[in-house]
Amino acid sequence: QVQLVESGGGLVQAGGSLRLSCVVSEGSFSSYHIGWFRQAPGKEREFVAGSGISWKDEDPYYADFAKGRFTISRDNAKNMVYLQMNRLEVEDTAIYYCAASAYISAKALLNRAALYDYWGQGIQVTISS
Repeated sequence: QVQLVESGGGLVQAGGSLRLSCVVSEGSFSSYHIGWFRQAPGKEREFVAGSGISWKDEDPYYADFAKGRFTISRDNAKNMVYLQMNRLEVEDTAIYYCAASAYISAKALLNRAALYDYWGQGIQVTISS
């Protein structure tokens, strides 16, 4: 059973930075597409960033709000994926989840939560004003 565990969340002031980490146990990490999602209170879960594999274009894929502020990266040797978040805003307050998928057919589909097979338990990120 593949398990994902997030870490690195917490409370930070607006304008600050956080780096979230996610370790993926079991399975062949390098063969998984990885995504970060978040869910704020009273809102639906939304896509943040994704890292795909085995496509011609393996550049990361970001939600518009994440472009220029967030960076997703992965270390296949350590089965780790990271989300570096800079210039954080109060609106970034949410529970952040990492997710893994064995099959996503196209980069543009990385933002589809339903395509992910495995999910972490989530970690709280709180940005204060």
